[in-house]
Amino acid sequence: MTKVFQLPTCPSNPETLPIGPQYPWLAPLAGYSDLPFRLLCREYGAAVCVTEMVSAKGLVYESPGTNELLMTLPEDQPLVVQLFGAEAYFLGRAVELLRQAGFGWFDLNMGCSVSKVLRQGAGAAMLGDTENILVVARAMIEAAGRGRVGFKLRLGLDDARPVLPDLALRLEDAGAGWLTLHPRTARQGFGGTAQWEAIASLAQRLSIPLLASGDLFTAADGIACLESTGASGLMYARGAMHNPAIFADHASLLAGRPVEQADAPRLRAMISRHLELARAHCPGKAALWKMRSVVPRYVRTLPGARALRQELCHCSDWEELDRLLDIYLGSHAERNT
Repeated sequence: MTKVFQLPTCPSNPETLPIGPQYPWLAPLAGYSDLPFRLLCREYGAAVCVTEMVSAKGLVYESPGTNELLMTLPEDQPLVVQLFGAEAYFLGRAVELLRQAGFGWFDLNMGCSVSKVLRQGAGAAMLGDTENILVVARAMIEAAGRGRVGFKLRLGLDDARPVLPDLALRLEDAGAGWLTLHPRTARQGFGGTAQWEAIASLAQRLSIPLLASGDLFTAADGIACLESTGASGLMYARGAMHNPAIFADHASLLAGRPVEQADAPRLRAMISRHLELARAHCPGKAALWKMRSVVPRYVRTLPGARALRQELCHCSDWEELDRLLDIYLGSHAERNT
């Protein structure tokens, strides 16, 4: 019997998205922002989460693995689906299919500088053909509705080929709901320093929200970026990967409270909750394999993190993982009492 491809249903996606300094978003993180991680970040205060990148062509052609990237729950709302691709037909059709499944908010990735994405003419490679971007944008907006599609941008392919502010203003006119700017060029990747002044300059030109991205490693970075750029809001990416509690830290700083120390008890509670969510929402051993790579990110600043990472490579069951964490984080807690 032929298996029927069925997109996951998105439950109760809201009619508006919270955007503002007090509403930090979780950025789309390929290989990281799966359902368990999104739920964890929401518990710490992420106002909106964006899925991992989903191939528009893969979705239309019913590629294996697409459904897993789109799995969601009522508590995983509001949710934005980030798509990538470079052809208007596939981007428009992907949005149509997702709308039929109940998803209401979409983002086009034009910031990814990973070579396998660039080879497809997608991600940041799209910045080399702004006329095609507008054709794609109109197809997505027609399928989703005005204001329901955001666009993730960089400054251009390189310093010699900037695309702002012209492209941003044309996307605004086409019906974009918001823009996100990572103020580096595609050639830079994640090298150098994010040019926050470019965010400030663009924010003054737009009437739709502009979200800031780039070099937001701590909540203090996020608050400083908002204050210096006038951006409508921001997305935490690498900062959230290393510390999902960055959203709680963000709220604390906005309220004038000190940030809670990332000590062993706090880390143990965060890791335990991530383990619980992964076991509940990832199939079979996949959750264990993923957590073996996640835990070292959370404890990377503590002494002995490298030794723990090596031991985790040989960990084959949840009991062993718990034992290693108890020993490692327990020893740190004892040293600080």
